Amino acid sequence: MTQLVIKQTQALILAGEISEAEANLVVLAEKEGDHALVEVLDEMAPKDVLAVMREFDASKESIVNMLVSPEQFVQAIMLERQYGEPIEKYVPRLRNTMNAVMHRTPGACSEVLDCLAEHDEGVRLLADYFIDHYDSLQALAYHGVFEAEVDLEKAFAPKSAITWDSERVDELDQGLEIGDAIEMVRVRMSRSEVADSDWMETAWVLRHEFSDTFELLIIEIQDRLHRAAEAARMPVAESSEPGVPRLEDEDEESAI
Repeated sequence: MTQLVIKQTQALILAGEISEAEANLVVLAEKEGDHALVEVLDEMAPKDVLAVMREFDASKESIVNMLVSPEQFVQAIMLERQYGEPIEKYVPRLRNTMNAVMHRTPGACSEVLDCLAEHDEGVRLLADYFIDHYDSLQALAYHGVFEAEVDLEKAFAPKSAITWDSERVDELDQGLEIGDAIEMVRVRMSRSEVADSDWMETAWVLRHEFSDTFELLIIEIQDRLHRAAEAARMPVAESSEPGVPRLEDEDEESAI
């Protein structure tokens, strides 16, 4: 029965009938129970699980998002980068898909982050997930809140883009021992204060329960900011695909 459902679902996905594939899984759960669907999901190829999850996120709930195991989810979501979508599509889709699973129950966020922490590419994926909130993540690391106190006189002083980037790199270079600096800071918010079922709550759980991974994430963020500042000083290179950024240098072709 399990193999038959997997073959049927895979055939529908290959045909581009994602909603029908998800409906096929819903029928299984209705007839055999949630445990039967969990068994099928555990044996499905991660790329097929991802195909269904990409169609249904936190705004459009799916039984797959509600029942997929953290381990299978992480195996699937790690493939998301291989689609090579423009960043304006990739990041919202990634965050919505992750939120649909990580925040389905109060404990799910910890379970998913635990699996991500064990994955070689987990930190890079988290850096993509938080890509619109790097300043907030660094504020959480070094100030214990998402918005650091600002020197208004310095903030509003006129400066060129290059000067701003240079100052930003200098600030990052002063963070000698990132782990020690983070450890000395007490988080000044409770989980209930940031319970948005989105990036803030994810960051809070990561900071409190996975300190080593959080530290690696801050290092990855600072590395990306360094590279962005360096790129701002370089001449703009022509590209045949102006709308599609390269998130990382990867030579391998997509497996999807």
